[in-house]
Amino acid sequence: MSTTDRQGSAPASLDFLPEPDTPETGSSLSRRGFLRVSALAGLGATAATVAACTTGTAPAWTFPPAPSIQPIPSATSTTAPSVAPSASAAPSASAAPSASVAPSASPDLGPIPAGWTAHDMLAREKIRRFVGKLAVPLAGVYPPAAGAKLAEILGVADNYPQLQELPEWAKVPQGNQAIQPKIDGDWKVFDLTIDTIKHQIDAMTPAIDALGYNAIWPGPALRVTEGDKVRVNFTNKLGQTTGTHFHGVAFDDFFMDGIPFVTQLPQVPDSTESYEFIAKPYGSMMYHSHHNATDQVGRGLLAAFIIDPKDPRETYKEKYGVTQEYVWISNDSVGGFTINGHGFPAVQPIVAAVGDRVLVRFMNEGIMMHPWHSHGYRMKVVARDGAPLGTAAFECDTLGVNPGERWDAIIEVDRPGIWAFHCHILPHVEGPDGMFGMVNALIVTPQPVDLAPLLK
Repeated sequence: MSTTDRQGSAPASLDFLPEPDTPETGSSLSRRGFLRVSALAGLGATAATVAACTTGTAPAWTFPPAPSIQPIPSATSTTAPSVAPSASAAPSASAAPSASVAPSASPDLGPIPAGWTAHDMLAREKIRRFVGKLAVPLAGVYPPAAGAKLAEILGVADNYPQLQELPEWAKVPQGNQAIQPKIDGDWKVFDLTIDTIKHQIDAMTPAIDALGYNAIWPGPALRVTEGDKVRVNFTNKLGQTTGTHFHGVAFDDFFMDGIPFVTQLPQVPDSTESYEFIAKPYGSMMYHSHHNATDQVGRGLLAAFIIDPKDPRETYKEKYGVTQEYVWISNDSVGGFTINGHGFPAVQPIVAAVGDRVLVRFMNEGIMMHPWHSHGYRMKVVARDGAPLGTAAFECDTLGVNPGERWDAIIEVDRPGIWAFHCHILPHVEGPDGMFGMVNALIVTPQPVDLAPLLK
Protein backbone atom coordinates (compact mmCIF):
# COMPACT_ATOMS: atom_id res chain seq x y z
CA MET A 1 0.00 0.00 0.00
CA SER A 2 1.23 3.44 -0.70
CA THR A 3 0.35 7.03 -0.02
CA THR A 4 1.37 10.54 -0.81
CA ASP A 5 1.40 13.05 2.00
CA ARG A 6 -1.69 15.14 2.71
CA GLN A 7 -0.16 18.30 1.30
CA GLY A 8 0.17 16.50 -2.01
CA SER A 9 3.94 16.69 -2.31
CA ALA A 10 5.25 14.68 -5.22
CA PRO A 11 5.24 11.00 -4.19
CA ALA A 12 8.90 10.21 -4.56
CA SER A 13 8.24 6.66 -3.45
CA LEU A 14 5.55 4.17 -2.59
CA ASP A 15 6.99 3.18 0.78
CA PHE A 16 3.95 2.77 2.95
CA LEU A 17 5.77 0.76 5.59
CA PRO A 18 9.30 1.38 6.84
CA GLU A 19 11.99 -1.26 6.82
CA PRO A 20 11.49 -3.43 9.93
CA ASP A 21 14.76 -2.25 11.49
CA THR A 22 13.92 1.47 11.07
CA PRO A 23 11.77 2.53 14.06
CA GLU A 24 9.91 5.82 14.04
CA THR A 25 10.01 7.69 17.29
CA GLY A 26 8.64 10.87 18.69
CA SER A 27 7.02 12.28 15.55
CA SER A 28 3.39 13.21 15.17
CA LEU A 29 2.04 10.97 12.46
CA SER A 30 -0.87 11.32 10.08
CA ARG A 31 -3.31 8.52 9.36
CA ARG A 32 -0.86 7.27 6.80
CA GLY A 33 1.81 7.65 9.45
CA PHE A 34 -0.05 5.45 11.87
CA LEU A 35 -0.11 2.70 9.26
CA ARG A 36 3.60 3.02 8.67
CA VAL A 37 4.33 1.96 12.21
CA SER A 38 2.53 -1.32 11.65
CA ALA A 39 5.92 -2.58 10.59
CA LEU A 40 7.41 -1.99 14.03
CA ALA A 41 8.17 -4.64 16.64
CA GLY A 42 9.25 -7.00 13.92
CA LEU A 43 5.78 -7.15 12.36
CA GLY A 44 6.94 -5.65 9.10
CA ALA A 45 9.88 -7.98 8.76
CA THR A 46 10.58 -9.30 5.31
CA ALA A 47 9.76 -12.97 4.80
CA ALA A 48 12.83 -15.15 5.16
CA THR A 49 14.27 -16.95 2.18
CA VAL A 50 14.06 -20.73 2.21
CA ALA A 51 15.41 -23.65 0.23
CA ALA A 52 15.57 -22.96 -3.48
CA CYS A 53 13.26 -24.70 -5.92
CA THR A 54 14.83 -27.69 -7.58
CA THR A 55 12.76 -27.88 -10.72
CA GLY A 56 11.52 -25.47 -13.34
CA THR A 57 8.75 -27.78 -14.53
CA ALA A 58 5.33 -26.20 -14.34
CA PRO A 59 2.91 -28.28 -12.25
CA ALA A 60 -0.43 -29.42 -13.56
CA TRP A 61 -3.08 -26.92 -12.52
CA THR A 62 -6.63 -28.06 -11.87
CA PHE A 63 -9.67 -26.67 -10.12
CA PRO A 64 -10.31 -28.77 -7.02
CA PRO A 65 -13.78 -30.22 -6.54
CA ALA A 66 -16.03 -28.13 -4.34
CA PRO A 67 -16.10 -29.60 -0.83
CA SER A 68 -19.37 -30.26 0.90
CA ILE A 69 -20.39 -27.56 3.35
CA GLN A 70 -21.16 -28.66 6.88
CA PRO A 71 -24.61 -27.55 8.05
CA ILE A 72 -24.50 -24.61 10.43
CA PRO A 73 -26.02 -25.44 13.81
CA SER A 74 -28.97 -23.56 15.17
CA ALA A 75 -28.85 -20.89 17.84
CA THR A 76 -29.27 -23.53 20.53
CA SER A 77 -25.74 -24.78 19.98
CA THR A 78 -23.05 -23.67 22.39
CA THR A 79 -19.93 -24.67 20.51
CA ALA A 80 -18.55 -23.75 17.10
CA PRO A 81 -18.85 -26.36 14.36
CA SER A 82 -16.10 -27.94 12.37
CA VAL A 83 -16.12 -25.75 9.28
CA ALA A 84 -15.40 -27.35 5.92
CA PRO A 85 -12.94 -25.72 3.52
CA SER A 86 -14.43 -22.94 1.43
CA ALA A 87 -15.95 -23.87 -1.90
CA SER A 88 -14.07 -20.91 -3.33
CA ALA A 89 -10.67 -22.55 -3.19
CA ALA A 90 -8.48 -21.23 -5.97
CA PRO A 91 -6.60 -23.42 -8.44
CA SER A 92 -3.25 -24.18 -6.91
CA ALA A 93 -0.04 -25.96 -7.72
CA SER A 94 0.19 -27.16 -4.15
CA ALA A 95 -2.13 -27.89 -1.31
CA ALA A 96 -2.26 -24.30 -0.09
CA PRO A 97 -4.49 -23.85 2.97
CA SER A 98 -7.90 -22.35 2.34
CA ALA A 99 -8.08 -18.75 3.44
CA SER A 100 -11.56 -19.31 4.83
CA VAL A 101 -10.88 -22.16 7.28
CA ALA A 102 -11.86 -21.31 10.82
CA PRO A 103 -8.84 -20.28 12.95
CA SER A 104 -7.77 -23.16 15.15
CA ALA A 105 -6.45 -20.66 17.70
CA SER A 106 -10.03 -19.72 18.66
CA PRO A 107 -11.91 -22.98 19.15
CA ASP A 108 -14.09 -21.59 21.93
CA LEU A 109 -16.04 -18.58 20.70
CA GLY A 110 -18.21 -18.43 23.78
CA PRO A 111 -21.98 -18.72 24.14
CA ILE A 112 -24.01 -18.00 21.03
CA PRO A 113 -26.58 -15.21 21.40
CA ALA A 114 -30.21 -16.05 20.79
CA GLY A 115 -31.02 -16.15 17.09
CA TRP A 116 -27.38 -16.39 16.04
CA THR A 117 -25.52 -19.40 14.71
CA ALA A 118 -21.88 -20.42 14.82
CA HIS A 119 -21.53 -18.71 11.44
CA ASP A 120 -22.26 -15.36 13.07
CA MET A 121 -19.66 -16.00 15.77
CA LEU A 122 -16.99 -16.92 13.23
CA ALA A 123 -17.84 -13.97 11.01
CA ARG A 124 -17.52 -11.54 13.90
CA GLU A 125 -14.23 -13.13 14.86
CA LYS A 126 -12.82 -12.21 11.43
CA ILE A 127 -13.78 -8.55 11.86
CA ARG A 128 -12.32 -8.47 15.34
CA ARG A 129 -9.04 -9.76 13.95
CA PHE A 130 -9.09 -7.11 11.21
CA VAL A 131 -9.67 -4.24 13.64
CA GLY A 132 -7.66 -5.53 16.58
CA LYS A 133 -6.76 -3.01 19.27
CA LEU A 134 -7.98 -0.15 17.06
CA ALA A 135 -11.62 -0.96 17.91
CA VAL A 136 -11.91 1.40 20.86
CA PRO A 137 -9.91 4.37 19.50
CA LEU A 138 -11.59 4.11 16.08
CA ALA A 139 -15.01 4.22 17.74
CA GLY A 140 -13.81 7.26 19.67
CA VAL A 141 -13.09 9.37 16.58
CA TYR A 142 -16.72 9.26 15.45
CA PRO A 143 -19.61 11.13 17.11
CA PRO A 144 -20.63 9.48 20.41
CA ALA A 145 -23.75 7.77 19.08
CA ALA A 146 -21.89 6.33 16.08
CA GLY A 147 -18.95 5.28 18.26
CA ALA A 148 -21.27 3.49 20.68
CA LYS A 149 -22.94 1.69 17.79
CA LEU A 150 -19.59 0.50 16.42
CA ALA A 151 -18.59 -0.74 19.87
CA GLU A 152 -21.90 -2.59 20.18
CA ILE A 153 -21.50 -4.26 16.77
CA LEU A 154 -18.07 -5.62 17.72
CA GLY A 155 -19.12 -6.50 21.27
CA VAL A 156 -16.38 -4.40 22.85
CA ALA A 157 -18.01 -4.84 26.26
CA ASP A 158 -17.01 -8.52 26.10
CA ASN A 159 -13.36 -7.47 26.38
CA TYR A 160 -12.42 -10.11 23.80
CA PRO A 161 -8.71 -10.97 23.27
CA GLN A 162 -8.25 -9.06 19.99
CA LEU A 163 -8.71 -5.78 21.87
CA GLN A 164 -5.19 -6.28 23.16
CA GLU A 165 -3.72 -7.39 19.82
CA LEU A 166 -2.50 -5.63 16.72
CA PRO A 167 -4.78 -5.70 13.69
CA GLU A 168 -4.00 -8.78 11.66
CA TRP A 169 -2.66 -6.76 8.70
CA ALA A 170 -0.01 -5.42 11.06
CA LYS A 171 1.11 -8.95 11.98
CA VAL A 172 2.23 -9.97 8.50
CA PRO A 173 4.84 -8.48 6.12
CA GLN A 174 3.29 -6.05 3.65
CA GLY A 175 4.75 -5.54 0.16
CA ASN A 176 4.68 -2.61 -2.27
CA GLN A 177 7.34 -0.67 -0.35
CA ALA A 178 9.20 1.74 -2.60
CA ILE A 179 12.93 1.55 -3.08
CA GLN A 180 15.01 4.46 -4.26
CA PRO A 181 17.20 4.03 -7.33
CA LYS A 182 20.92 4.59 -7.44
CA ILE A 183 22.07 7.22 -9.89
CA ASP A 184 24.69 6.11 -12.43
CA GLY A 185 25.28 9.05 -14.77
CA ASP A 186 22.02 9.45 -16.71
CA TRP A 187 20.60 6.14 -15.46
CA LYS A 188 18.29 5.36 -12.55
CA VAL A 189 19.39 1.91 -11.35
CA PHE A 190 17.40 -0.56 -9.23
CA ASP A 191 19.01 -3.73 -7.83
CA LEU A 192 16.59 -6.58 -7.02
CA THR A 193 16.83 -10.22 -6.03
CA ILE A 194 14.40 -12.99 -7.02
CA ASP A 195 13.91 -15.27 -4.02
CA THR A 196 12.09 -18.29 -2.67
CA ILE A 197 10.23 -17.36 0.50
CA LYS A 198 7.73 -18.55 3.06
CA HIS A 199 4.69 -16.29 2.95
CA GLN A 200 1.65 -15.98 5.20
CA ILE A 201 -1.62 -15.21 3.47
CA ASP A 202 -3.00 -14.30 6.88
CA ALA A 203 -1.65 -14.52 10.41
CA MET A 204 -3.58 -17.64 11.40
CA THR A 205 -2.82 -20.08 8.58
CA PRO A 206 0.53 -21.79 7.92
CA ALA A 207 3.00 -20.05 5.64
CA ILE A 208 3.07 -21.30 2.06
CA ASP A 209 5.97 -21.82 -0.36
CA ALA A 210 6.12 -18.63 -2.41
CA LEU A 211 8.39 -16.40 -4.44
CA GLY A 212 9.19 -12.71 -4.19
CA TYR A 213 11.26 -9.88 -5.57
CA ASN A 214 13.55 -8.79 -2.72
CA ALA A 215 11.95 -11.64 -0.74
CA ILE A 216 8.54 -9.98 -0.49
CA TRP A 217 5.13 -10.42 -2.18
CA PRO A 218 4.25 -8.06 -3.86
CA GLY A 219 7.75 -6.95 -4.69
CA PRO A 220 9.08 -3.41 -4.27
CA ALA A 221 7.14 -0.72 -6.10
CA LEU A 222 9.49 0.95 -8.59
CA ARG A 223 8.71 4.56 -9.42
CA VAL A 224 10.31 6.71 -12.11
CA THR A 225 9.40 9.68 -14.31
CA GLU A 226 8.50 9.61 -17.97
CA GLY A 227 11.66 9.87 -20.07
CA ASP A 228 13.99 8.51 -17.36
CA LYS A 229 16.71 6.09 -18.45
CA VAL A 230 16.05 3.03 -16.29
CA ARG A 231 18.23 0.01 -15.54
CA VAL A 232 16.91 -2.83 -13.38
CA ASN A 233 19.30 -5.61 -12.31
CA PHE A 234 17.68 -8.89 -11.21
CA THR A 235 19.80 -11.50 -9.39
CA ASN A 236 18.16 -14.93 -9.65
CA LYS A 237 18.21 -16.88 -6.37
CA LEU A 238 15.36 -19.23 -7.27
CA GLY A 239 17.25 -22.38 -8.17
CA GLN A 240 15.34 -22.41 -11.49
CA THR A 241 15.25 -20.27 -14.62
CA THR A 242 13.11 -17.18 -14.95
CA GLY A 243 12.63 -13.99 -16.98
CA THR A 244 11.15 -10.60 -16.08
CA HIS A 245 8.70 -8.57 -18.13
CA PHE A 246 7.85 -4.89 -17.60
CA HIS A 247 4.15 -4.96 -18.43
CA GLY A 248 2.88 -1.91 -20.34
CA VAL A 249 6.25 -0.32 -21.14
CA ALA A 250 6.84 0.77 -24.76
CA PHE A 251 10.36 -0.49 -25.42
CA ASP A 252 12.56 0.92 -28.16
CA ASP A 253 14.72 -2.22 -27.96
CA PHE A 254 12.42 -5.23 -28.07
CA PHE A 255 15.15 -7.43 -26.60
CA MET A 256 14.34 -5.76 -23.24
CA ASP A 257 10.83 -7.28 -23.23
CA GLY A 258 11.82 -10.16 -20.95
CA ILE A 259 10.34 -13.23 -22.70
CA PRO A 260 12.64 -16.31 -22.68
CA PHE A 261 13.13 -17.84 -26.14
CA VAL A 262 11.48 -14.80 -27.75
CA THR A 263 13.61 -11.84 -26.67
CA GLN A 264 16.21 -13.48 -24.40
CA LEU A 265 17.54 -16.75 -23.09
CA PRO A 266 16.17 -17.90 -19.75
CA GLN A 267 17.89 -16.32 -16.78
CA VAL A 268 19.72 -19.15 -15.04
CA PRO A 269 20.13 -19.46 -11.26
CA ASP A 270 22.78 -17.33 -9.56
CA SER A 271 23.03 -14.95 -12.51
CA THR A 272 22.16 -11.26 -12.84
CA GLU A 273 20.07 -10.01 -15.76
CA SER A 274 19.83 -6.30 -16.58
CA TYR A 275 16.97 -4.56 -18.37
CA GLU A 276 17.59 -1.07 -19.78
CA PHE A 277 14.93 1.17 -21.31
CA ILE A 278 13.47 4.66 -21.49
CA ALA A 279 10.44 4.97 -19.17
CA LYS A 280 7.39 5.50 -21.39
CA PRO A 281 4.48 5.95 -21.58
CA TYR A 282 3.52 7.28 -18.17
CA GLY A 283 0.94 5.46 -16.07
CA SER A 284 0.34 2.41 -13.88
CA MET A 285 2.48 -0.51 -15.07
CA MET A 286 3.64 -3.81 -13.55
CA TYR A 287 6.63 -6.11 -13.59
CA HIS A 288 6.41 -9.86 -13.22
CA SER A 289 7.85 -13.20 -14.30
CA HIS A 290 7.16 -14.26 -17.88
CA HIS A 291 8.67 -17.77 -17.68
CA ASN A 292 6.82 -20.68 -16.08
CA ALA A 293 4.54 -17.75 -15.27
CA THR A 294 1.48 -19.70 -14.13
CA ASP A 295 3.58 -20.93 -11.24
CA GLN A 296 6.00 -18.04 -10.73
CA VAL A 297 3.53 -15.16 -10.94
CA GLY A 298 0.94 -17.24 -9.08
CA ARG A 299 3.40 -17.66 -6.22
CA GLY A 300 4.30 -14.00 -5.89
CA LEU A 301 6.63 -12.73 -8.64
CA LEU A 302 4.59 -9.60 -9.26
CA ALA A 303 4.96 -5.92 -8.41
CA ALA A 304 4.00 -2.37 -9.39
CA PHE A 305 5.99 -0.19 -11.79
CA ILE A 306 4.75 3.39 -11.88
CA ILE A 307 5.84 6.01 -14.40
CA ASP A 308 4.87 9.53 -13.38
CA PRO A 309 4.20 12.05 -16.17
CA LYS A 310 7.02 14.42 -17.00
CA ASP A 311 4.58 17.34 -17.26
CA PRO A 312 3.57 18.23 -13.67
CA ARG A 313 0.17 19.38 -14.98
CA GLU A 314 -0.59 15.75 -15.88
CA THR A 315 0.04 14.37 -12.38
CA TYR A 316 -2.93 13.19 -10.36
CA LYS A 317 -2.09 15.76 -7.70
CA GLU A 318 -2.42 18.64 -10.14
CA LYS A 319 -5.28 17.31 -12.28
CA TYR A 320 -7.51 15.87 -9.55
CA GLY A 321 -6.15 17.06 -6.20
CA VAL A 322 -5.18 13.53 -5.13
CA THR A 323 -3.83 13.50 -1.57
CA GLN A 324 -2.89 9.85 -1.23
CA GLU A 325 -2.78 6.62 -3.21
CA TYR A 326 -3.11 2.89 -2.71
CA VAL A 327 -1.63 0.20 -4.95
CA TRP A 328 -4.07 -2.74 -5.15
CA ILE A 329 -2.58 -5.86 -6.78
CA SER A 330 -4.88 -8.86 -6.96
CA ASN A 331 -4.03 -12.51 -7.53
CA ASP A 332 -6.07 -15.70 -7.37
CA SER A 333 -3.62 -18.59 -7.71
CA VAL A 334 -1.40 -20.12 -5.02
CA GLY A 335 -2.62 -18.96 -1.63
CA GLY A 336 -6.16 -18.33 -2.80
CA PHE A 337 -7.78 -14.96 -3.42
CA THR A 338 -5.46 -12.16 -2.37
CA ILE A 339 -5.06 -8.39 -2.36
CA ASN A 340 -1.39 -7.39 -2.17
CA GLY A 341 -0.47 -10.95 -1.26
CA HIS A 342 -2.90 -11.33 1.63
CA GLY A 343 -6.43 -12.47 2.31
CA PHE A 344 -8.83 -10.79 4.71
CA PRO A 345 -8.40 -10.01 7.59
CA ALA A 346 -4.69 -9.52 6.79
CA VAL A 347 -5.37 -7.03 3.96
CA GLN A 348 -4.14 -3.54 4.83
CA PRO A 349 -7.05 -1.06 4.76
CA ILE A 350 -7.31 2.31 3.04
CA VAL A 351 -7.47 5.02 5.71
CA ALA A 352 -8.57 8.54 4.82
CA ALA A 353 -10.26 11.58 6.33
CA VAL A 354 -13.17 13.61 5.05
CA GLY A 355 -11.85 15.85 2.28
CA ASP A 356 -9.22 13.42 1.01
CA ARG A 357 -9.06 12.30 -2.60
CA VAL A 358 -7.73 8.77 -2.74
CA LEU A 359 -6.22 7.25 -5.87
CA VAL A 360 -6.52 3.46 -6.12
CA ARG A 361 -4.32 1.78 -8.73
CA PHE A 362 -5.99 -1.58 -9.46
CA MET A 363 -3.64 -4.17 -11.00
CA ASN A 364 -4.77 -7.72 -11.82
CA GLU A 365 -1.94 -10.26 -11.79
CA GLY A 366 -4.24 -13.26 -11.54
CA ILE A 367 -6.08 -15.54 -13.95
CA MET A 368 -9.65 -14.33 -13.29
CA MET A 369 -11.60 -11.10 -13.70
CA HIS A 370 -12.54 -9.42 -10.42
CA PRO A 371 -15.31 -6.79 -10.10
CA TRP A 372 -14.22 -4.48 -7.28
CA HIS A 373 -17.16 -2.95 -5.44
CA SER A 374 -16.80 0.13 -3.24
CA HIS A 375 -19.49 0.52 -0.59
CA GLY A 376 -20.74 4.03 0.11
CA TYR A 377 -18.82 5.73 -2.70
CA ARG A 378 -18.57 5.82 -6.45
CA MET A 379 -15.12 5.76 -7.98
CA LYS A 380 -14.13 8.11 -10.78
CA VAL A 381 -12.20 5.92 -13.22
CA VAL A 382 -9.59 8.09 -14.94
CA ALA A 383 -7.13 5.71 -16.66
CA ARG A 384 -7.00 2.23 -18.16
CA ASP A 385 -3.73 0.37 -18.68
CA GLY A 386 -1.88 3.58 -17.87
CA ALA A 387 -3.68 5.59 -20.57
CA PRO A 388 -5.68 8.61 -19.36
CA LEU A 389 -9.37 8.36 -20.27
CA GLY A 390 -9.83 12.13 -20.52
CA THR A 391 -13.42 12.99 -21.39
CA ALA A 392 -14.20 9.24 -21.38
CA ALA A 393 -13.62 9.05 -17.61
CA PHE A 394 -16.62 7.53 -15.86
CA GLU A 395 -18.04 6.85 -12.43
CA CYS A 396 -19.02 3.49 -10.99
CA ASP A 397 -19.19 1.58 -7.74
CA THR A 398 -18.23 -1.77 -9.31
CA LEU A 399 -15.24 -1.98 -11.62
CA GLY A 400 -14.32 -5.21 -13.42
CA VAL A 401 -10.56 -5.65 -13.80
CA ASN A 402 -9.42 -8.38 -16.18
CA PRO A 403 -6.12 -10.27 -15.92
CA GLY A 404 -3.27 -7.99 -16.96
CA GLU A 405 -5.37 -4.81 -16.77
CA ARG A 406 -4.64 -1.73 -14.71
CA TRP A 407 -7.34 0.79 -13.83
CA ASP A 408 -6.79 4.04 -11.92
CA ALA A 409 -9.75 5.28 -9.88
CA ILE A 410 -10.19 8.27 -7.58
CA ILE A 411 -12.50 8.33 -4.57
CA GLU A 412 -13.40 11.72 -3.12
CA VAL A 413 -14.34 10.97 0.47
CA ASP A 414 -16.88 13.36 1.93
CA ARG A 415 -18.65 11.17 4.54
CA PRO A 416 -17.12 9.35 7.49
CA GLY A 417 -17.64 5.66 8.04
CA ILE A 418 -16.18 2.21 7.68
CA TRP A 419 -16.99 1.04 4.17
CA ALA A 420 -16.46 -2.47 2.79
CA PHE A 421 -14.48 -2.69 -0.47
CA HIS A 422 -14.38 -6.13 -2.07
CA CYS A 423 -14.60 -8.37 -5.11
CA HIS A 424 -18.23 -8.97 -5.97
CA ILE A 425 -17.78 -12.58 -7.05
CA LEU A 426 -19.13 -13.72 -3.72
CA PRO A 427 -17.26 -17.06 -3.41
CA HIS A 428 -14.06 -14.96 -3.52
CA VAL A 429 -15.01 -13.07 -0.36
CA GLU A 430 -17.35 -15.00 1.95
CA GLY A 431 -17.60 -18.54 3.24
CA PRO A 432 -19.28 -20.44 6.04
CA ASP A 433 -16.94 -18.85 8.57
CA GLY A 434 -17.38 -15.27 7.38
CA MET A 435 -15.38 -12.99 5.12
CA PHE A 436 -12.00 -13.97 3.71
CA GLY A 437 -9.89 -13.44 0.63
CA MET A 438 -10.60 -10.39 -1.54
CA VAL A 439 -12.08 -8.11 1.11
CA ASN A 440 -10.78 -4.72 2.18
CA ALA A 441 -12.18 -1.59 3.83
CA LEU A 442 -12.13 2.15 3.26
CA ILE A 443 -11.98 3.72 6.72
CA VAL A 444 -12.99 7.39 6.60
CA THR A 445 -12.60 9.44 9.77
CA PRO A 446 -14.26 12.83 10.36
CA GLN A 447 -10.86 14.44 11.02
CA PRO A 448 -7.26 13.27 10.58
CA VAL A 449 -6.31 11.16 13.57
CA ASP A 450 -3.09 9.87 15.05
CA LEU A 451 -3.42 6.19 15.91
CA ALA A 452 0.32 5.46 15.72
CA PRO A 453 0.92 4.94 19.45
CA LEU A 454 -1.58 2.08 19.52
CA LEU A 455 0.33 0.19 16.84
CA LYS A 456 3.72 0.25 18.56
